Amino acid sequence: MEEKAGEYLVQRRVLDEVRLEEVAQKGTWSTKPTAGERVKESLRCSGPRLKQTAQSWIPVLGWLPRYSFRDNAIGDLISGCSVGIMHLPQGMAYALLASLGPVYGLYTSLYPVLIYFIFGTSRHISIGTFAVISIMVGSVTERLGPDANFPMNGTNATGNVDLDARDRFRVQVACSLTVLAGLFQILLGVVRFGFVVTYLSEPLVRGYTTGSACHVCVSQLKYLFGVTPKRFTGPLSLIYTLVDICRLLPQTKVPELVVSLVALSVLIVVKEINACYRQKLPLPIPIEIIVIVAATVITHFGGLTSKYNIDVVGEIPSGLKAPKAPDTGLFLEVIGDAFAVAIVGYAINISLGKTFALKHGYKVDSNQELVALGLSNAIGGFFQCYSVTASLSRSLVQESTGGKTQVAGLISSVIVLVTILKIGSLFSDLPKAVLSTIVFVNLKGMFKQFTDVPLLWKTNKVDLVRLTILLNLDLGLAVSIAFSMLTVIFRTQLPRYSILGRVAGTDLYLDVDTYKEAKEIPGIKIFRSSATIYYTNAEMYLEALQEKSGIEMGKLLTAKKKRDAKLKRAQKKEKSKSKAKKRVRRRGKPQVTSITPPPSSHQGQTFQKGEKKGSLDELGQVNEGFQHDAATSESDFGRRGWPLRRGGGKSPRVGHAQRGPGTSPPPASWDTGAVTTLKN
Repeated sequence: MEEKAGEYLVQRRVLDEVRLEEVAQKGTWSTKPTAGERVKESLRCSGPRLKQTAQSWIPVLGWLPRYSFRDNAIGDLISGCSVGIMHLPQGMAYALLASLGPVYGLYTSLYPVLIYFIFGTSRHISIGTFAVISIMVGSVTERLGPDANFPMNGTNATGNVDLDARDRFRVQVACSLTVLAGLFQILLGVVRFGFVVTYLSEPLVRGYTTGSACHVCVSQLKYLFGVTPKRFTGPLSLIYTLVDICRLLPQTKVPELVVSLVALSVLIVVKEINACYRQKLPLPIPIEIIVIVAATVITHFGGLTSKYNIDVVGEIPSGLKAPKAPDTGLFLEVIGDAFAVAIVGYAINISLGKTFALKHGYKVDSNQELVALGLSNAIGGFFQCYSVTASLSRSLVQESTGGKTQVAGLISSVIVLVTILKIGSLFSDLPKAVLSTIVFVNLKGMFKQFTDVPLLWKTNKVDLVRLTILLNLDLGLAVSIAFSMLTVIFRTQLPRYSILGRVAGTDLYLDVDTYKEAKEIPGIKIFRSSATIYYTNAEMYLEALQEKSGIEMGKLLTAKKKRDAKLKRAQKKEKSKSKAKKRVRRRGKPQVTSITPPPSSHQGQTFQKGEKKGSLDELGQVNEGFQHDAATSESDFGRRGWPLRRGGGKSPRVGHAQRGPGTSPPPASWDTGAVTTLKN
């Protein structure tokens, strides 16, 4: 390398592929084990291997024996209590989104948490109910179990609807959906298909969850205003529901609206205080559970249910229920929804898990997370739980209050268990409007994602297009994934091609069409493509290369074809002449060949044996149409192995050439001579 006046000149040989392999000493060996060796290794059993396999599938066996009580116990205890208190109101509130009773939200906050404690790899996420998954489950339960299918046929009925029969069927639908979604996740995890979530871009997930938040809010407006809108399904159902709620606003129940506004105001104010003083507070103020307890006490002792007809959650049974197998007959009806729930739940779970793992310096196994989440759903479905995933709000609380491991999740599940066994029945007079306000406040983080719109508009307008708000959740997810895949295809099919030029005084090369000061280097074309070349865009790449560089490939190919055709004709003609010579030799006829040495060193020398000197005109005819081929034939070297003179020019000396004792062959630089045949 030579440095001169601020410029660099790098000189090296241009290597072709063969020469590069020689210089770099390319090896033909392989360090990877063969298929037979891998199978043999997988079937080999030993103590350490068994331990490693068990810890990979059941991670709790690896970290729990090394658990440090001195370093982690206090933080996990405080964090577990805080998250457990949050599980209670959120579990009951999100159960309403799934169109289930509040107690099923408590079940969902118990069993899946215990299962994830055993099989999960993230130390900070909080598994349980989540608004987006709840609303997805609710759309299925309401679609398959509408009120119209359950006419009044018993004592516990409202209007013309048998509530007991309807709720039992909806629980069956939710459990079947949950078990099937869990089986999908387990299957994907076992076949190491965790990378599938990489095809769900961050804008897609954020856009989908933001659109889902809009669906959640609209679904809770009926509890805030105390109205009963019609149920709409399919595309634009969100718009139709919102229009119907606006139509019913004159029928708003003022007492329920007052309860909603008071609870909403208290929740917002205290949560803002928690956010502003989170560094000074040892743990966040559990305002949600405080509001639930206060609202239940006021409603019960104030007689608000009988006086103002406020809608409450009703009876919450105490105790745990025996496991029950899901209705497999519903699998075919919910298979599409189950796959959507499985993918969305895993996408939210792994994104939160990797975020906290990156922050705290540990690794989250994406495939094991699929298995852990799938087992949480599949086993939880037998215990009347519905689909779960990680919750952003609870995970942030678990991490910020000092949680170090999933022992915090175990402690939170103990609090939920105590509530189900002893305290749950006390919340029967809790107004549903209060639970709706809790849902609203917890969606604050999702609504903040609307601030991404200006950024996406500036950076990538394609990622801004999301259709979940206008479509329902399952169809919106399918369209979003298809749209995301199409954008990838279009970006590879329609890349940006450019010719680069050098900016004077710098080593930068920029697009000459975009930057005025970028000038092409004379005699050199630098062509750039923004996409990788493969079979789907190879033709477009070639067209763009011809257009940008000015090279007409068609003319070059036509000239090459003409040259190849001419060469083939010459080879064919030479082959025919070679065959003719062989026939002459077989008949024993003499043959004269001439050798002309290079003019510079051998001009005028004569090699002869038994023949007189003479010109070529005297000895025979000269074949002036002879052309030498790169693949030299036997006739080119004569009968004794000397090369013959190439071309049709006359030789100053003609004679027979023969290698004998002491005779050296002519130099390799000699050209082959013309072939002359004597006539007897």
